[in-house]
Amino acid sequence: MSEICKNWTQWLKQNRFAGQTPEMIEQTTRWLEAVRDVILVYAELQQHETVIDIGCGTGLLAFKALEMQDCKGKIIFSDMFQDCLDDCKKILDEAGVKEGYEFLQCPVEHINLPESSVHKALMRSVLVHVVNKQIAINEVYRILKPGGKFCAFEPVIRSNTRYWEILDPTHIDRYEDFKKAENEMMSNPQDSLCNFDEKTLKMNLEIAGFTIPEVKLQEVKSNYVVQPNMVREWFVNPPSPNQPSTKERYMRYFDEATVEKYMSDVQNYLTGREISLKTNAVFINATK
Repeated sequence: MSEICKNWTQWLKQNRFAGQTPEMIEQTTRWLEAVRDVILVYAELQQHETVIDIGCGTGLLAFKALEMQDCKGKIIFSDMFQDCLDDCKKILDEAGVKEGYEFLQCPVEHINLPESSVHKALMRSVLVHVVNKQIAINEVYRILKPGGKFCAFEPVIRSNTRYWEILDPTHIDRYEDFKKAENEMMSNPQDSLCNFDEKTLKMNLEIAGFTIPEVKLQEVKSNYVVQPNMVREWFVNPPSPNQPSTKERYMRYFDEATVEKYMSDVQNYLTGREISLKTNAVFINATK
């Protein structure tokens, strides 16, 4: 595990925005809120329902669900990392909220709840960290009541813009070698970040038993000018505490000096340039 991240709450609060300008952070925050709102619209929450936020992190979905239910149902803050649950509990305590929720520490592959025990299951960017998506989705199906809904958002990283696509080969030493390595990394079936897409997720949902699951692909294009230290942040900050950074991934193919040279070439070429990036994600709306 990279030493940059000591726990999930640190990553969610700090490393998530590494290398971003204040304007980009504000834009990302607004985007996260928009994602949350879409998931909750899909969920059609009702008062007195039992709702679980799986992989709640710092509570983006759970806090809003609790507010929407006016504390008259039960929101389960669930995460495999205790520090995330502790952080959410601290926020609730400081706000004086005493009812309408509980905490559950467990991974998505083994949710410690009885079969058919929740009305709605919410999730944001959790499956992307799970190698075997089928096991996780089967578990979500198991805990849902008949007619219950699974509503989620997941980034589809393997179809995003890749580094080699925004670079000029004449400015990058060993461009073709790094292009080949990046393409191999993005097609690794054992890498949870990129071993799936919208088609495989829909298949996972159907195998689990969900009725005509909706998996809606969203493509977002963004343009911005690359700042001086931004590129290095892309390479050295891990996508999560239990995942290697991009630099560490490249070091499976090259020695550190070669990777550092590549990072330097990329930074020198991109700094001050306006780039266009494509990011893909899916919204899931499935009923048991």
